[in-house]
Amino acid sequence: MSVVRKFSAPQGTTLFSPGQDCPGFLILTKGCIKVTLTGSSGREVVLYRVHPGEVCLQTFSCLIEDQSYAAEGIVEEDLEGDLIPAGQFRQQLDLDAEFRNDVLNSVALRFTEYQQLIEDIALTGFDARLAKVLLRLADQAGVVHATHSALAAETASGRAYVSRRLAEFARRGLVEQLSDGIRICKNHELLQISV
Repeated sequence: MSVVRKFSAPQGTTLFSPGQDCPGFLILTKGCIKVTLTGSSGREVVLYRVHPGEVCLQTFSCLIEDQSYAAEGIVEEDLEGDLIPAGQFRQQLDLDAEFRNDVLNSVALRFTEYQQLIEDIALTGFDARLAKVLLRLADQAGVVHATHSALAAETASGRAYVSRRLAEFARRGLVEQLSDGIRICKNHELLQISV
């Protein structure tokens, strides 16, 4: 069977970036990885986040197709987990039916998330996307601690457009722009917009 080793990384660490070879398959037990893609224009979009029990499609694809990474993975919350070396990942898939089923089920769920992302970008109005992101990122106090640039990456748009739409949301009393983020003032109305 494979030689698994313990793995940890602090918040802010770049786990992988475009062109880098994949060192192995990470099974998270704690933390979160944000996976982003940056276009030739410099615009960034958040593809997904990886939490314990979930699979990083970038890593899976790199290991299955023996290719390098096309996106970037940043540690959003301190990570802990187990790393299966790249050379032994396929052997683990072949020999361990439970592991194989867990990985394939997680990959299927991740593809569903990708479909939702494409639907949101292609078929959903921007205000609905922005409202969804604000509601998802808000802490218990209803404050979103994110820059306009970060919100642009979350909504697959430009920073200037996010700023204009947030100003309109503030004018309507839906949010309040703070020096360190955005406070949600009318949660129910944002929920209606996000549908």
